[in-house]
Amino acid sequence: MYKKLFILLCYCCLGIPFHLSAQETFTISGYMRDADTGEELLYANIFVVESKVGVTTNLYGFYSLTLPKGTHTLQYSYIGFEKKELSIDLQQDMEQNVELVSNSQKLQEVIVTDKKEDDNITNTEIGAMTLDVKDAKLIPVLLGEQDILKTMQLLPGVSANSEGGSGFFVRGGDTDQNLILLDEAPVYNASHLLGFFSVFNSDALKDVKLYKGGIPAQYGGRVSSVMDIRMKNGNSKKWGASGGIGLISSRLTVEGPLVKDKGSIIVSGRRTYADLMLRATSSDFDDLTLYFYDLNLKANYKLGNKDRIYLSGYFGRDVFGTDNAGFDWGNVTGTLRWNHTFSNKLFSNLSLIYSDYNYGFKVDNAGTIIELSGGIFDYNIKQDFNWYINPKNNLQFGWQAIYHRFKPSTFLVDGEPISEELDISEQQGIEGALYVANEQKINSRLSLNYGLRLSSYSNIGPYDVKTYDENDEVTSTTTYKSGEFYKTYIGLEPRINATFLLNDVSSIKASYNRTYQYLHLLSNSTSGTPTDLWLPSTDLIKPEIADQVALGYFRNFKNNTYEFSVEGYYKNLLNQVDYEDGADAFLNPDIEAELVFGKGKAYGMEVLLRKNKGKFTGWLSYTLSTSKRQIDEVNGGEWFSARQDRTHDVSVVGSYQLHPRLTLSGSWVYYTGDAVTYPSGKYYIDGALIPLYTSRNADRMPAYHRFDLGLTWVLKDNGKRYSDLNISCYNLYNRKNAYTITFRESETNVGQTEAVRLALFGSVPAITWNFKF
Repeated sequence: MYKKLFILLCYCCLGIPFHLSAQETFTISGYMRDADTGEELLYANIFVVESKVGVTTNLYGFYSLTLPKGTHTLQYSYIGFEKKELSIDLQQDMEQNVELVSNSQKLQEVIVTDKKEDDNITNTEIGAMTLDVKDAKLIPVLLGEQDILKTMQLLPGVSANSEGGSGFFVRGGDTDQNLILLDEAPVYNASHLLGFFSVFNSDALKDVKLYKGGIPAQYGGRVSSVMDIRMKNGNSKKWGASGGIGLISSRLTVEGPLVKDKGSIIVSGRRTYADLMLRATSSDFDDLTLYFYDLNLKANYKLGNKDRIYLSGYFGRDVFGTDNAGFDWGNVTGTLRWNHTFSNKLFSNLSLIYSDYNYGFKVDNAGTIIELSGGIFDYNIKQDFNWYINPKNNLQFGWQAIYHRFKPSTFLVDGEPISEELDISEQQGIEGALYVANEQKINSRLSLNYGLRLSSYSNIGPYDVKTYDENDEVTSTTTYKSGEFYKTYIGLEPRINATFLLNDVSSIKASYNRTYQYLHLLSNSTSGTPTDLWLPSTDLIKPEIADQVALGYFRNFKNNTYEFSVEGYYKNLLNQVDYEDGADAFLNPDIEAELVFGKGKAYGMEVLLRKNKGKFTGWLSYTLSTSKRQIDEVNGGEWFSARQDRTHDVSVVGSYQLHPRLTLSGSWVYYTGDAVTYPSGKYYIDGALIPLYTSRNADRMPAYHRFDLGLTWVLKDNGKRYSDLNISCYNLYNRKNAYTITFRESETNVGQTEAVRLALFGSVPAITWNFKF
């Protein structure tokens, strides 16, 4: 009886045929690649004409499809490539690798795209968006430097954290609540030049995907979003180079086969020369050093039909200084991956990952050397499996373990600590996770993606755990030895997405996910600085928790030329971390005593209308949202607006092909000003003017808006060599958007307070020459 019940359960839930009379089936599997470069095609589509079933390739271009014995017509497709149709006589398990040829008639103006024309209707993803890196270059940005993070800010639910910055808010969350992965390695500071550039060189990237909600079970560690960025593998067919020269930066990429069709390598570098430009304008900048550099490297090699290894790395650094002072910061990441196919249904990826973010400050004060340094680094091991059970079920499962080490700010004078009171101990811990998820097609209309993630975080000694009284004074200290575990948190994170097809062109989607965040970023600045402090969860600092529900309607028009979607979401946040009023954060060994904790909520509606085909393409996005926080020690315990609370956020993006060699593009952005706290009064103490502040974030910065315009002129494109000239203007109508507003006593009217508005950018023209051969 129990055996029959088990067989029935497996058949009904997973569609696994256990009975002997089932039709004989075989599996066809393989990889889909670009015929020109050998790059794997991620999320490409395989469709069976007769049975109307299909699958997509995974993150490594692998697919597996189990079908009844006999003849089948398979269609292989990917946006921007010619569709390939194969007739397969399936008499046994077989391997079928497919290479697609790039469509020479591809519309270059397509900017943001899914991998299948109606994929936005049929897949189980809600709150997710894929960015086509190759085409994002058409969007004009600050100083003409291609930037995927700034392009993402033009999508609904995503907004910039500051003028010209690459940091971003997602659905009412803060910047540290976004997990940014580069080839699976976390990037803790994704900004160059104090936020005006991102660390990602678009020439080295293949795919970018952002999850705002409905986050799959294999991802965890942040409560707001996940941005998964994949680097190119390198051309395995032929050697080539590409790059660009702009007003303040240049870049160069070289790629080619190690062994044709078996292995490849790519090296991509970028450097700015802003200091050289400034020195050319004035002798006042002769002692100034101001630049950043990036270096991306990746190599892969096919060991056999079942095994391939990948090695990738990123090295980036910012340098800012003068003759007697210098400040530098940067990221280093490394990923070693091993892909293995145990069978035509079971795919495995094992990753060893390293990530290091650090900063340093050094001043020579009349022979006295003053130094400040800090950062965070990780060692990470991760194992993922894909089990293609049948055409209706794709099971994913795996585990992950991360060793975190937090390097606090260290202050030295001539190589010695300035004071024992400023000796801040390092912290370390282990973050772990197990997950399982299944993507299941229930019937022709209903599809589900459901899973469970079990996460944990454990603090490890040596460390002194302190307790504090109501006056933030230390009342007791408990010392833990090296390697001793002293606090462990465990989180259960259910995830479920559902898609119901109303008809061939529309669907309704819903999702729920719970996420835990065990790492926290402390910052007192508007846009973030390189010295912001990462801290782990401890006895006092609890893990942040988010529960998010979302519901959306998706509709395509005119043969998928137009896409429309509207999504609503509600997010409940627990254990939110903030500084108490008047906190002393700099080099404070008792920093936890300066923190306060509370809860939050964020909810809103996102609308997207996008045109994908034709000479004119682009999108209109609108977000109506609210983000609130409540902390007992702040604002009298009343709810207040989070800084990232922006009621309205509008982006209009368009690209028009004037001529096969000439494309005009532009974008207009508007959003409600940030929530801020202005002084409501003033008083004098011993003749000194002291501002009086009342409600937290009860005021607003002025609304932000600007218009950017760009023109791309293809100079040469003969199939072997390519070059274009990109001319753009950021903030064309010279809007003086407020970066900060400060208050001071008027120099002309004594006793009167005046507001001073600082605007960083007016109109900023740029020109870049891009090439490829």
